[in-house]
Amino acid sequence: MTIELQDPAAPAPPDQSPDAPSLEAQIVTVLESIYDPEIPVSIYALGLIYDIAIDNDAKVLITMTLTTPGCPVAEILPMEIEEKIRAVPGVESAKVDITWEPPWSPELMSEAARLEIGMF
Repeated sequence: MTIELQDPAAPAPPDQSPDAPSLEAQIVTVLESIYDPEIPVSIYALGLIYDIAIDNDAKVLITMTLTTPGCPVAEILPMEIEEKIRAVPGVESAKVDITWEPPWSPELMSEAARLEIGMF
């Protein structure tokens, strides 16, 4: 996954202490809290998140896929993700782009996710 971050030489925003989690880390935490309704694993651990891009204006673009094109949450999941990412302090805006390339496969799942659902 490619994650574009703000300029590392740029000073931390005034409301963020040097010990506070980075904006990217906060976004990952949010993504880890969103679960696929059919599989009891987070969308992040499932490997559905392909890219997190954060520009210098704190606009976030999430590129992701779904387990199948006919996924029953295809209409509501991107909106839920955008809403939760916009709620992260410091995020100016959030947008989710769905892609089908490369197609999702179980190999994209984290080892922890595979253990969680019994895929060895």
